[in-house]
Amino acid sequence: MALSAAKCPSSSSSAAARLSLEHPSVRSSTLLRPFPNSALARRVPSRSFKNWNLSVVCKQEAGAVPVSSSAEEAPSKNVENGGLFGLSSEEYGHAIGLDASERESTVSITVVGASGDLAKKKIFPALFALYYEGCLPKHFTIFGYARSKMTDAELRTMVSKTLTCRIDKSENCSEKMEQFLKRCFYHSGQYDSEENFAELDKKLKEHEGGRLPNRLFYLSIPPNIFIDVVKSASQSGSSKDGWTRVIVEKPFGRDSQSSAALTRGLKQYLEEDQIFRIDHYLGKELVENLSILRFSNLVFEPLWSRQYIRNVQLIFSEDFGTEGRGGYFDNYGIIRDIMQNHLLQILALFAMETPVSMDAEDIRNEKVKVLRSMKPLQLEDVVIGQYKSHTRGGVTYPGYIDDKTVPKGSLTPTFAAAALFIDNARWDGVPFLMKAGKALHTRRTEIRVQFRHVPGNLYKRSFGTDLDRATNELVIRVQPNEAIYLKINNKIPGLGMRLDRSNLNLLYASRYSKEIPDAYERLLLDAIEGERRLFIRSDELDAAWELFTPLLKELEEKKIAPELYPYGSRGPVGAHYLAANYNVRWGDLSASETT
Repeated sequence: MALSAAKCPSSSSSAAARLSLEHPSVRSSTLLRPFPNSALARRVPSRSFKNWNLSVVCKQEAGAVPVSSSAEEAPSKNVENGGLFGLSSEEYGHAIGLDASERESTVSITVVGASGDLAKKKIFPALFALYYEGCLPKHFTIFGYARSKMTDAELRTMVSKTLTCRIDKSENCSEKMEQFLKRCFYHSGQYDSEENFAELDKKLKEHEGGRLPNRLFYLSIPPNIFIDVVKSASQSGSSKDGWTRVIVEKPFGRDSQSSAALTRGLKQYLEEDQIFRIDHYLGKELVENLSILRFSNLVFEPLWSRQYIRNVQLIFSEDFGTEGRGGYFDNYGIIRDIMQNHLLQILALFAMETPVSMDAEDIRNEKVKVLRSMKPLQLEDVVIGQYKSHTRGGVTYPGYIDDKTVPKGSLTPTFAAAALFIDNARWDGVPFLMKAGKALHTRRTEIRVQFRHVPGNLYKRSFGTDLDRATNELVIRVQPNEAIYLKINNKIPGLGMRLDRSNLNLLYASRYSKEIPDAYERLLLDAIEGERRLFIRSDELDAAWELFTPLLKELEEKKIAPELYPYGSRGPVGAHYLAANYNVRWGDLSASETT
């Protein structure tokens, strides 16, 4: 799903029409519906409709006349000749026979935890980018909600510091920012206070102006207060006529038990289709391109099995440590923070069977099948590490336990490598190797598919015994410098027979001039539109935790000490031995793969 013209109409009114059509009972966002009787039509002059924001047509003596609506004006409360104009637009709609499906819709987006880093650095900038490209509906309002005392103006000042017109550097950038910030408001309240959410509800209704209200709550808060917020919001802040959806940020628990308890708590107040569990890696361009690459290219689909693939590597590395955020990280560690969600989700998308359709449930059904076909991780198939201080180039880089926010003597791993297996006909015996770590030599996230060697090995004299040189490799680089390239063998031009390894390369920055949208933009837009295929279903979450929970408990109960590795290195030596157990070499460790 690219943010194309089809996805994001150039006019915000088109986005509003698209949103209105999504409601199950909505037939059109601009309705050519006459009033029930001509007497009422004559009683209400068409000139008075400019403040009503209702998409209707007034039937007059001269015929049907379209009604204009304004995104900025609230419904008029003036009583005209003792008629209907003392009513709200909602009451007016009921009076003239309009049901909920025939009212113009609006979306209210509430960012709970608006004063936090995630909201400031990711959520508000993503919402602005969607607004900038015309992807948000015509009528929308954004509210920040947190315990901090703040005015609307202070919120706008805070948000404005993180907004950029990175999309096309258009001349109207400052104008668009100003328009966007006018749609942003703030409400201070406690997370467990139904009274505070009832106050928010009143403010939301004022801005909704009697339109069909749709509400999206983004929980940018610690998981221990998810249930409090959902309870208060569902009972005092949910939409009565439109939809209400809640985006839940990870982590979704710490193990199977806590995850199940969180799911039960959420489902006390929400239906499953109202819960959008967000994993921002699923919104990244190259991850979403996985299914396109595989299912729309005949050259790849026949090769996607144990018959041609000898191993698959999922690699995540960061070239920085916790940098003062160790207190949060120490509660989870690299396995919970990266492997159990980001990398496992990518694995499921990579390995799934062809879905019946691109419908969200069909795709998620196939992902669940993959996860349920996998064996729980065993301790012997895992290596953990923790970075230590290291001096390089005259600069000393601190170790993990040197972070003042990290408990002394912490055994929390900052690196992990694991071998996983899928017990089904397509992937039987193929090792899926995961590797994730902080404070490594490079920053990257990629999928590496190493194919089997060519039977017979006709050019054995040229390649020698180096199996990796004699085989092809497909690399999908998720970040940075997004790219897809296939390593092939070819002859070096000349009279002799010398072979070389070359890349068939699709570098996104060179091929596409348009900047790739941030993952949060795509996922926020999907949540607004009700598209669920890039969000995690509860049974999918359960299956993921079942794979990792036994390992996590064993590591903690036995207090397994992680292998130390220097800050900025390629990780612990044990990871190389793990790969060697399956006759595999990590693809990111060769000299040609340092960038």
